[in-house]
Amino acid sequence: MSRIAICLASQTLSLHVADHEVRRYEISSALNGAGEHAGSHCTPRGLHVVRARIGTGAALGTVFVGRRPTGEIWSAELAATHPGRDWILTRILWLSGCEPGFNRLGEVDTMRRYIYIHGTPDTVAMGVPGSIGCIRMRNRDLLDLYDRVAAGTPVDIRAQSDEAPTASRGR
Repeated sequence: MSRIAICLASQTLSLHVADHEVRRYEISSALNGAGEHAGSHCTPRGLHVVRARIGTGAALGTVFVGRRPTGEIWSAELAATHPGRDWILTRILWLSGCEPGFNRLGEVDTMRRYIYIHGTPDTVAMGVPGSIGCIRMRNRDLLDLYDRVAAGTPVDIRAQSDEAPTASRGR
């Protein structure tokens, strides 16, 4: 089975199959850092799963709003007509927290916060925080990842690569 490990400190997402890293991608997580509370615009930590895969078959650069394709394909011209828009492109891997009280239920619920792994314009820098909570990826990298994972794939988001796994945190 595959699993995803995200390290916020190194701004990387690693795909593991049978305990072997098979791919590593640069990402961009929240500009506000790590945090679980609704409205914080932070990236939630801990154990998650891919709850839903959205966008199968959509064209590269397809624009999503409310998890639905708008019929638009991202371009510099489109971006100029919508300054400040938080672009969600190509595919969506919608995350759900697995740790009640930490990233699931109540004011810390990752899924209710609409936290995704999603594509972003190629003009957005990777390797540095910049999102409002989600994990942004280059569109072609996201396509590659999307084709390699299923709904239910575990996703472990840690602030540091050496942070204790979920079971060690006593949650």
